[in-house]
Amino acid sequence: MPDLSKNIFATVLDRVREACAGLVPAGSDLSRVVVEPPRDAAHGDMATNAAMVLAKEAGRKPRELAEAIAAKLAADPLITKVDIAGPGFINLSLKVGGWHEELRAAIAAGEHYGASGIGKAEKVNVEYVSANPTGPLHVGHGRGAVFGDALCNLLAFAGYAVTREYYVNDAGAQVDVLARSAFLRYREALGDAIGEIPDGLYPGDYLKECGEELAKDYDQELKQMPESEWLPIVRTRAIDMMLAEIRNDLMGLNVVPEVFFSERSLIEGEFDPFAPQKADDKPKDQVAETIKALRQQGHIYEGRLPPPKGAPVEDWEDREQTLFRATEFGDDIDRPLMKSDGSYTYFASDIAYHKSKVDRGFLNLIDVWGADHGGYVKRMQAAVAAVSGGKATLDVKIVQLVKLLRGGEPVKMSKRAGDYIMMRDVVKEVGRDAVRFMMLYRKNDAPLDFDLEKVIEQSRDNPVFYVQYGHARAESVFRNARETVPALPLNSAERRAFLGKAPIDALDDAGELSLIRRIAQYPRLVEAAALAHEPHRVAFYLYELASEFHAQWTRGNDLPHLRFIIQNNPELTVARLALVQGVAGVLASGLALLGVTAPEEMR
Repeated sequence: MPDLSKNIFATVLDRVREACAGLVPAGSDLSRVVVEPPRDAAHGDMATNAAMVLAKEAGRKPRELAEAIAAKLAADPLITKVDIAGPGFINLSLKVGGWHEELRAAIAAGEHYGASGIGKAEKVNVEYVSANPTGPLHVGHGRGAVFGDALCNLLAFAGYAVTREYYVNDAGAQVDVLARSAFLRYREALGDAIGEIPDGLYPGDYLKECGEELAKDYDQELKQMPESEWLPIVRTRAIDMMLAEIRNDLMGLNVVPEVFFSERSLIEGEFDPFAPQKADDKPKDQVAETIKALRQQGHIYEGRLPPPKGAPVEDWEDREQTLFRATEFGDDIDRPLMKSDGSYTYFASDIAYHKSKVDRGFLNLIDVWGADHGGYVKRMQAAVAAVSGGKATLDVKIVQLVKLLRGGEPVKMSKRAGDYIMMRDVVKEVGRDAVRFMMLYRKNDAPLDFDLEKVIEQSRDNPVFYVQYGHARAESVFRNARETVPALPLNSAERRAFLGKAPIDALDDAGELSLIRRIAQYPRLVEAAALAHEPHRVAFYLYELASEFHAQWTRGNDLPHLRFIIQNNPELTVARLALVQGVAGVLASGLALLGVTAPEEMR
């Protein structure tokens, strides 16, 4: 396999840093030096900030240092032109042959092009979806699921060791409400008239099946029991059935968490499923153990919180209580861990849960949360700092709301769901690919309007169609080229090997070279998106690449000598097929990161 770390941007960055090394004191931090495409293509192929960030250490003015760096770079065989702009930015133009070789490298790497080792196999825990097991997934959950899954794909592609995790909120008041709602449906299945669903219970028809199963298994037995006896039975059954529905909904999106971690297991002291067990081990209340450990470290105390100033603090009670010193770790207020009835706050369980992650060896944590959890971020980051002794980091990605439309009009709720729109209904109507791509075609922290009609339009205004059509169009070029190039293999791996030997130096049209430059940006884009935890960058890039490819196709329609297939010139055709291969490979790779298929034909 080729050295995937040495794409053309990484190569030029190495050479810029080498040029700087003799001009600044030994031990200077060269990691701040970057090489990137210039904002204006007229300024060259790449730009570097080297002189701007190193001038102070070099004891020289930025422009003076830039001139010294430029003098060294001008002698580099890959670089044809060096310009200094403004106070000291350096613009570089590369030899065309450098871009040709990058295209050849992209073809050789195939599906591995853009992969990197920046993660250095570091363990990363990504917790996403984590919807309460009280009903099927709605479209908001779906956006979080798609975002989390694509982020995991991206991190794995960048060399991290990723664990995909779902935290099951199977403790607390909401699952007791679920049990009471299911019990009402159980009574209904037995023939009782239940009337309107009372306020405070879940009204969706999805619990009817649970009620019917309970009636089948228990007949009248549960009705003869007091609530204290039937509630845990019904709760367990309802949670199991809801989790099965949720798993099916996730499968419909091709989202498969590796770990389902139970909140109840923390509170009720079940064995830690990740820890080796000894014969004399006894289950422990992990929340109590966590509070005990934090108290011994001085992070917990008994005290009163002052009345809230300005906006209300939802956890505030005017009483002596057990408090976590969250303010010592950057939060705005210390946080309660015990309710007045002696039960744990949600925050207490969440601290124990994140301690479990740290205990499992994860120091790089990412949580994907819904739009209503923004106020919870500081306290959770404070908790992670406390339980890890400052060694772990927590990045919380907030996923904003989805507004579902049809032709610009809001979509009505389904009776089965009760008061929300089920994700499975959306997937069934428009398909998984449209859902996944469009959920990622906007930054996670921005609200999303999802129009069921627009996402299936076959036009440039529909990004998922336009990108997939780009890949299908590339495949159609290969099918049509076999008359001109009979030796072109049908098998994709063999085709790559064949086109890797193409006379790529024949590609000299401005549009062709622009496409190669766009392809070459992919490895750098992937690394930046992985480091920022922003998979939407991949979706944006794919649309730009597909748009440029379609534009080159259109130029060939207007100017026949620019067509990808030149019937009387098989050598030039092979060179242009290599360019099409580069486009197709990157489109397929990027779509795979997003969890979207790369079709060979559009129907």
